[in-house]
Amino acid sequence: MSISPVFAIVAGEPSGDALGADLIDNLKKHFPEALFEGIGGSLMEEKGFHSLFNIERLSIMGLFEPLKRLPELLSIRQALLKRFLRNRPLVFIGIDSPDFNLNIERKLHRAGVKTVHYVSPSVWAWRRGRIKTIKKSVDLMLTLFPFETDFFQQNGIPVKYVGHPLAKQFEMVSNSQEARSLLKIDAKAPTLAVMPGSRLSEIRMMAQLFLDVVFQLSLEIPNLQIILPAANDTLHRELEKILSDHACKDVKLLNKHARLAMTAADAVLLTSGTTSLEAMLLKKPMVVCYKVGFFTYSMVAPFIHTPYIAIPNLLSNSMLVPELIQSKANVKKIGVEAKKMFDADLTRRLIPSYDRLHRQLNEESGALAADAIVDLLR
Repeated sequence: MSISPVFAIVAGEPSGDALGADLIDNLKKHFPEALFEGIGGSLMEEKGFHSLFNIERLSIMGLFEPLKRLPELLSIRQALLKRFLRNRPLVFIGIDSPDFNLNIERKLHRAGVKTVHYVSPSVWAWRRGRIKTIKKSVDLMLTLFPFETDFFQQNGIPVKYVGHPLAKQFEMVSNSQEARSLLKIDAKAPTLAVMPGSRLSEIRMMAQLFLDVVFQLSLEIPNLQIILPAANDTLHRELEKILSDHACKDVKLLNKHARLAMTAADAVLLTSGTTSLEAMLLKKPMVVCYKVGFFTYSMVAPFIHTPYIAIPNLLSNSMLVPELIQSKANVKKIGVEAKKMFDADLTRRLIPSYDRLHRQLNEESGALAADAIVDLLR
């Protein structure tokens, strides 16, 4: 009687759960009798994955929350290590969550277990010293962006670019009129989607600033419609409070529906992050801003090694869309760039570059990742 091969997978975020589910589907084509266990969410569990711990225990953000939860996180990590060293899997696959997964990968790698890290840490952008840990920890790095592969190749780490799963979720041409109909807003009026962030700290840093910009723009652009989606209930309540004290009143505040808001918009004002990738895939002009406290920025700035922060700019290796960081992220400068977004010629100039990048990212990520893992195991 043959023993079923075991794939150990740890995903710590909902985005990792989606990647994991797609990967399991494709690994099953090569290993139909395989078992999958570790930490995952509902999408992975629907594929027959056995989650040893609730994924929400790893879904933490910020600087201080991980410190408060450190004993629990260490306990979970130790339990996983003990299990995978006693019953060795065919391969361990850590999906994102590098602060949690790389430690497991290093110890399993040292013990002779093949290890894969899926979703590159932003080591090419900041804290490059982490590359030494990665080199000691992984047999294969799977990246979502093509520009990441060169960095790992230069450092002697086996790497495979598999494309970004978001690219498959967007049509090459978005239907803004349908989105406006669903949102019950004017089909012809100029429309701006305002995306101050998906974390409470980002909302508190950026929302007031963005609303100040919007207030000024509304005086300069007739009939300007503003859509402001909140990522969740907590941020919706926070934005309600901020709006109640602001002079800018004519804002359509949504609870979730960020993608619908961006689809309906002519342009997007956003805080740097994955939102810039979504705006690019929707073919929208954008202004990308980023701002943190002075002390925080002065601490991290020396460790940043990239000329760009916006994903479209990183992908194109050029200033395709405007970026305004720290002191440059002020009402006057943002307003100047935001007003330019409503120039139809700008949109027409951006579309060919956006289309090219969209096609570049549009790969069968799960299949490519599974094939690379199979090659590693040969």
